[in-house]
Amino acid sequence: MKAAYYERQGNASEVLRLGDFPVPQPGPGEVRVRIHASGLNPSDIKARTGFSGPSAFPMVIPHQDGAGVIDAIGAGVTPTRTGERVWLFEAQSRRPFGTAAEYAVVPEAQAVPLPGNVSFEVGACLGIPALTAHRCLFSDGDIKGRAILVQGGAGAVGTAAILLAKWAGAWVATTVSTPAQADAARRAGADLVINRRLQDVVAIVKSATRQRGVDRIVEVSLQDNLGIDMRCLANGGIISSYAVGSAADQVPLPLLDAMIAGCTFRFVYIYTVPAAAKSAAVSAICRCLEDGAYVPTIGMQVALDAIVEAHQAQESGQVIGKIIVRPSLVRSHEPTDVQPND
Repeated sequence: MKAAYYERQGNASEVLRLGDFPVPQPGPGEVRVRIHASGLNPSDIKARTGFSGPSAFPMVIPHQDGAGVIDAIGAGVTPTRTGERVWLFEAQSRRPFGTAAEYAVVPEAQAVPLPGNVSFEVGACLGIPALTAHRCLFSDGDIKGRAILVQGGAGAVGTAAILLAKWAGAWVATTVSTPAQADAARRAGADLVINRRLQDVVAIVKSATRQRGVDRIVEVSLQDNLGIDMRCLANGGIISSYAVGSAADQVPLPLLDAMIAGCTFRFVYIYTVPAAAKSAAVSAICRCLEDGAYVPTIGMQVALDAIVEAHQAQESGQVIGKIIVRPSLVRSHEPTDVQPND
């Protein structure tokens, strides 16, 4: 099979390679999936660059998320799963081989049935972003009728948070930094979109909530936004932080303000979320899909042999929407820009 891989951490152009590998065989409790679409996440970039520490493996086929069709099963797996369309999550978690390949083998619980009306490309958008967003939103109960602020609503997790929150009946405000990002956030269903560079986030949020503030904040950069978050938060509200800009980031906490507000800080790292909570998130995401409410923006699709360009585009921050690598796609002269749910 064809697969992208790296044998050392570093810049995409220096370490990512394309090679031929034996088709993997599923072990007990595992399934093999023919990958139709592989989703690229910021955590894949961090793994490749060494942001999160040295690699545990001498060689890595990257990418945690993807979608495709089960074509082989291991012992103990229900035979009827063969031929099933699925979306994958954490394919490269605690193992060396992810979805940037023609085939991937995962524990069967990490191959989730994909509704027939949902494309493989959308399936590859789920995984880490949707699971992270669900954890941020629902860890502390139902959000129907609640007010939510999503900081960075055009990012992968931010978009997932908007989609899931609207599906669950919440009112959603979000911040962006460009008009194009604002358009993407509106397409996702945000009720209020604020350009954080041009507008007063606190004043607009407080006005929109009749000075009460929001019940939940999904936070992409706590170190930059803590002051804004504290002023936007309703009494007893919850701030869920899921990302850091540097492994050395530290946040001075305004203890008295936090105590008076009675607020809760929740820190989300999806790879260590308990299995039961992750299973509940998978079920909710599937219901959202079945309801037709999960329609992400796909910003770029490339062939497997253009994976370097895909990683560089992710790192640049210039692509709005999910970047998809398609192992079966024959490389053209330019990456393919597509519309949402194409």
